[in-house]
Parts: sequence; structure tokens; C-alpha cells
Amino acid sequence: MKRLITSLLVLAGVMAAASAALALEGKIIDAKTKAPIHAAVATLGEQAARTNKEGVFRLEGTGETLKLRAPGYKKREIPVSELANPGTEIALDRFNVKGLYLTSYGVTSKKLRTAVLEAVKENNLNALVIDVKGDKGFIPFKVDLPLAEEIGANKPILIKDIKELMDRLKGELKLYLIARIVVFKDDPLAAGKPHLAVKDKNGGVFKDREKLRWVDPFRKEVWDYNIAIAKIAAQVGFDEVQFDYVRFPDNLGTGFSQEANEDTRTEAITGFLKAAYKALEPYNVMVAADVFGYICWNTNDTDIGQKIEPVVEAVDVISPMVYPSGYHLGIPNYRNPVQHPYKIVYLSLKRAVERTQVSPLRFRPWLQAFRDYAFNKKFFYEEEMRLQIKAADDFGSSGWMFWNPRNVYPKSGYKQ
Repeated sequence: MKRLITSLLVLAGVMAAASAALALEGKIIDAKTKAPIHAAVATLGEQAARTNKEGVFRLEGTGETLKLRAPGYKKREIPVSELANPGTEIALDRFNVKGLYLTSYGVTSKKLRTAVLEAVKENNLNALVIDVKGDKGFIPFKVDLPLAEEIGANKPILIKDIKELMDRLKGELKLYLIARIVVFKDDPLAAGKPHLAVKDKNGGVFKDREKLRWVDPFRKEVWDYNIAIAKIAAQVGFDEVQFDYVRFPDNLGTGFSQEANEDTRTEAITGFLKAAYKALEPYNVMVAADVFGYICWNTNDTDIGQKIEPVVEAVDVISPMVYPSGYHLGIPNYRNPVQHPYKIVYLSLKRAVERTQVSPLRFRPWLQAFRDYAFNKKFFYEEEMRLQIKAADDFGSSGWMFWNPRNVYPKSGYKQ
């Protein structure tokens, strides 16, 4: 009996040591230039830390694997046992996202999906952005989420086997996959839970120009629902979670659960992004936010809760929608943006970096691959796409993504 007790005590000691928090320190550098990487993220178990300007991180956590990521670089996972000593230099290889957008209908349509994958191959692209919760609030594959089932967000199930799709796109084709989650524009949630809905000036449920309902960005229940969906996206294997419509509706006649002014709107949007970022830390997924192109220029919150400086502090990657057609008022010296796609993209990104003082790699813009709707109805084809790519590359972004709501892109002609 005495020997048994001794053995159990030894085993308990081993288990306690294995579960004890490890204090790790290291320096993350660029594999080619050997320069330190600022704002890289190191994750151990449930804990994460960003590197300082010298590329150094310090964190305590439990686990056997140190996970690393940084905008503009390939992610790495390293066994803790391989970290020789404090201050170990860890190199990351450069990786710029070059992607196209697919709706949930697009990814399940053989015709659309085949055409997009051909365009990806012909133009040396490496990424797809796929709707996990799209503009109408529906989730295209089965999720174990009671609220989604209750409000009908899982109807219809368009993607019958998400694992098979991920294995094909990520495993076989080696694509970087981005889960797009539309946050506060959510018709099923607002319809199913009216107390969470944005209200109109008469106290009824607000509907936008598309006759779709929105949910209140102040409501923590809304935050929790979208964070739960983001976790599922990370669990099924997406490399990145990208939050879109992470804003208030651009309608000043709307009502919310508390007073909405510049400060409270900004706090709500930034607060959600920070909460989502924290919840996603254990998964080592890149976290991104889509923002209006004008927030690169505007010093207020553009009346929607988006300010460039606090958003930069809340996520890994900022994706301004720098579509020339989106600048309906123009920018300084360029009254008709669709005639100057290079300048619009380049100058907007440049202004964002001037204001935030962060690396250009923290930005990855959405570019225009659809017909102009604000000026002269011009089609944005290969030439316009190449000009926008050149602007993003000249700026030094960590890549770019093209948007076309119909998922129709030129097959070739914008190769880099």
C-alpha cells in the first residue's frame, strides 16, 4: 500500500508539472531579412501575446505547441521542447494573400466554383473568402448552435459536408481560406429575436434598403452569437475569420438599446472586435475586420462606429473596402474615383498608415471587380484590376482580395 501511495504521488507530481504554466520568451523575425516582426502573435494554450517593436514576446501558458502568426507571413507551430532557451529567434516566411470572394451559393455551384478556381489557378492566386454567415444571415453548413437552429439560420443547408469542402480547397488545392462573417446585419436573428433588433424611428423593427433587418451592436447576446460562429469556423479549419458589417447601419433614424453617439458607437464596435479576438486566441486564426474605405480619411466614426485607430488595435488585419465606386464624394484632388483606381487605392491605404503608424502589412484591402454604380457604370475588368493590384503592392499591403457579388471574375489577365 505504501508503495502504491508513493507511485500515485509521483504520478500526481508529473501531471502537475505537465500542466504547470510555462514562461516562454522569444524573438520573431523575418526569415529573409532577419528584421524583427512587430505585432506578431504567439499563442500557447489559452494564452497569447503580441511582439513588441523588437519582435520580442513573453507569455505564460500551458501546452506542448507554440503557435505563431503575423500579417504578411505564414503561420508556424513549434513544439515547446524545440525552444532552446529564452530569446530564441523564430523565423517566419512571407506570405501575401491574393484572393477572390465566393458566396455560399457560389461555393456550392459547380459552374461558379469551377470558374473561380480556374481564375485562381490562371492568375497564381492563393486564397478564397467564403461566406460562413452571409449578408442575409444564413449559415450554409450544419452547426451545433441552438440559437442558429431556433431562428432558422441553418436553412437551407447548402454545404452538405464542410469537412469534404475544406479538405478539397485547403488540403488538396492548398488555398488559404477566409471565413467571412456578416455581424450586425442579420435578418434571421432580428426576426427571431425582435428585442435584439435595431428599431426604426417609430419604434418598429428597422429594415434597410434591401428590406433586411439589423441587430443592435450594443447587445452582448449578439456578440456571443457571432463569436460562437467564428469559433466554429476556426474549428472546421478556416485560416482566418473576417468580420464584415461590423458597424452600425448608415441610417441616423434608427434606435438602439442605449444612446448611440460617436463615442458609444466606437466603443461597441471596437469592444466586439476585441472580445472576438480574445475568444479566438486559442485557435491561432488570423482575425480581420472589413471597414468602409472612407474611414481611412474620416476622423470621426463615419456615423457607423468605425474609426481606423481603435480598429487597428483590435484585430490582426484591417481590410478597407477601397472600391473606387464606394467613394461617392471623391477624395482630395480626385472627384471621380472610377477614373483613377490606382490613386484611390494607394492614397487611401497610405493615409491609413499615416494615421495609425503601423506596418503596411497590417492592411489587406478589398478591391473592385464589379461594375461601377456611382459614376459612369464602367466595368472593372482586367486593366482596372491590375491597376488596383499594383497600388496595393506598391503600398506594401499583406495582399488583396477582389469582390464581385455575383462571383464572376475574368479568367486571366491580372497575373502577378
